[in-house]
Amino acid sequence: MTQSSRDRAPAGDGPAGQPVSPLDAPAAESLLLAGRLSVEGRLVQASNATLYCAIEHEGRAAHCVYKPVAGERPLWDFPDGTLAEREVAAYEVSKAMGWGTVPPTVHRDGPYGPGMVQLWVEPDPDIDLVALSRSDDDPVRRMAVFDAVVNNADRKIGHLLPPGDGRVYGCDHGVCFSVEYKLRTVLWQWRGKPLTPEAVEALGRVDQALRGGPLAARLAELLTAEEVEATRRRVELMLKHRIHPYPPEDWPAIPWPPL
Repeated sequence: MTQSSRDRAPAGDGPAGQPVSPLDAPAAESLLLAGRLSVEGRLVQASNATLYCAIEHEGRAAHCVYKPVAGERPLWDFPDGTLAEREVAAYEVSKAMGWGTVPPTVHRDGPYGPGMVQLWVEPDPDIDLVALSRSDDDPVRRMAVFDAVVNNADRKIGHLLPPGDGRVYGCDHGVCFSVEYKLRTVLWQWRGKPLTPEAVEALGRVDQALRGGPLAARLAELLTAEEVEATRRRVELMLKHRIHPYPPEDWPAIPWPPL
């Protein structure tokens, strides 16, 4: 659990400087890569070390989440020390899809060593996340398509970040990109239903980018060759059948706890 209304970072004044929006990905990435990180708190309910930080650089400023590799807990089904890179890979896929599903995310050094740094998105506290997760809203449906592409093994309700402007961002993508089908999510309301035309277009963009394009090169830096190929096959399969996938038969379909 990270950026959710139930796992709030310490309140206080924001860092001094011009704020950076997640909609301005180049500016956000530049700030996240070059900015000075100042740890302000820790999200104590997160399973891995998750630090709430201020970041500033050349007159720009924001809050962000910093997850150092040194703070990752070993998992039985994912290689040790790879979760931060998987978070960045999920952001790269999000960019290629053109939906901005994941807030700007980079891999860099920090106060506790290398790790993932992601722009903080403050969710609107007046939005009911449980109702949102069960809705037919287009941004949530896009999230379901994105999760199928990256093979997200842990899409919980609290990982949905609606800032109140009609968009919905997602966080916590460290357990994605397994070669085995491990899709585990609370967003099964479209299982077996036809993909929307915009979803087919987004998948087509990713398919092209994975065939020798910049996305293929970037993912090759972050994942194994087998994981990149499995991602390409998932996209290819979705384009072939043009439906939302069904839950796996030999794997828990819903994360526990779902929040």
